[in-house]
Amino acid sequence: MAVTDTLEQLARLDLDRRARTGIPEIVYAERKELEVLCAIAEQMATARGRAVLSRVEPALQATLCARLEPRFVVEAHLRARMVVVRRPDAAAPAGAGVIGVLAAGTADLPVAEEARVIAEEMGCTVVHHYDVGVAGLHRLVEPVRELLAREVAAVVVVAGMEGALPTLVKALVPVPVIGVPTSVGYGFGRPGEAALMTMLHSCSPGLTVVNVDNGLGAGATAALIANRLAAAGRDAPVEASAR
Repeated sequence: MAVTDTLEQLARLDLDRRARTGIPEIVYAERKELEVLCAIAEQMATARGRAVLSRVEPALQATLCARLEPRFVVEAHLRARMVVVRRPDAAAPAGAGVIGVLAAGTADLPVAEEARVIAEEMGCTVVHHYDVGVAGLHRLVEPVRELLAREVAAVVVVAGMEGALPTLVKALVPVPVIGVPTSVGYGFGRPGEAALMTMLHSCSPGLTVVNVDNGLGAGATAALIANRLAAAGRDAPVEASAR
């Protein structure tokens, strides 16, 4: 940050976004100078108790920890490439929803973890299972049973390559499914494009799709659904049973 710059000149923080929309402001770390990023995190955590940063590479995570601790508690989520900075006295995020997060392959974990972390930051319990793609259908049986037994309000399904898993999952669960194509893949379909097209052309109603690698958007949307349902008292119980 240049000597003559102030934070107010470089970033206008939306400190009331969580209260207004149910989703906290998420600070996109890429292309931001370290000094600016630290200043944003400090101001948000001081004012609202917590600051959520996305797309934070491991080296930058370590630097943020060194700069901000011990004044703040810094939670580094390496796989998700996310950092949560909070005041030591900050309350846990409010919310009571339950969602599911599934990932087709181990290579899809960074995007799936983005969805998990932001949903937990919105107060949700996250039931997650990874490496359950369609190449080994038997791996999906127990995870789906658990999702049904836990009565999740929505399921985020992350898949690269051909992106078939969200369509299959929506055929098995009675709740909204949010498909997240990832840039895992190569060749004719290009990174993420084949998976995105497959999901957009799904024949399973109740499946919606976000952009390639947008785990944050999917996790936040699923958490909104779950928290709203929990707040309403869940008057309409899920009819499907865990079979």
